[in-house]
Amino acid sequence: MDPEISEAPTPHGPARVHLHHPDGAPAGMLMLGHGAGGGITAPDLQAATASALAVGCAVALVEQPYRVAGRRAPAPIAQAGVAWIAVAAHLGKGEFAGIPLVTGGRSFGARVACRTWSETRSSGVVCLAFPTHPPGKPEKTRQPELDAVAVPALIVQGASDPFGRPTPPSAGRLVVVAGDHSLKKDHATIRAAVGEWLGSLLG
Repeated sequence: MDPEISEAPTPHGPARVHLHHPDGAPAGMLMLGHGAGGGITAPDLQAATASALAVGCAVALVEQPYRVAGRRAPAPIAQAGVAWIAVAAHLGKGEFAGIPLVTGGRSFGARVACRTWSETRSSGVVCLAFPTHPPGKPEKTRQPELDAVAVPALIVQGASDPFGRPTPPSAGRLVVVAGDHSLKKDHATIRAAVGEWLGSLLG
């Protein structure tokens, strides 16, 4: 079934939401963001969407305002975080009020979710290809963003990711799959990991 596409207001312009409904009443909502220069059609985001729907979770794939405005270069991450929080508040109204929200995304989107998990009142965070540091620059680590997540977290990382391999936070789980930062190789393992983790989290 094709997703419902709508816009969500944010302080930095509208974001675009592609909403997928599961069969029956949703057990939760998984809100996923894209990479810095990529989009919501990334293979790992699509794999996560399929597994979330299979365990009865609604999925919102969110295009940041800079992408909606036609810009490929990412907004500053703090600005992206403000927009992300606004979209989460928008989705928490109406039919999705009162159900658990799990946030996440790939690469840049994963960083945004980690930095805003408290403000979005996330029950958990899914990180696909978390960019632990810029390629070749391990001294510029982003590990503290992940360490700050105090709710259950799932990190799916490519074995040969040039952006490094993170250490999961205290309530986190790291799953290493074949491939690099694109996570294009082992979709079956990605689907299984996300589905099992979400199913356990949502009961």
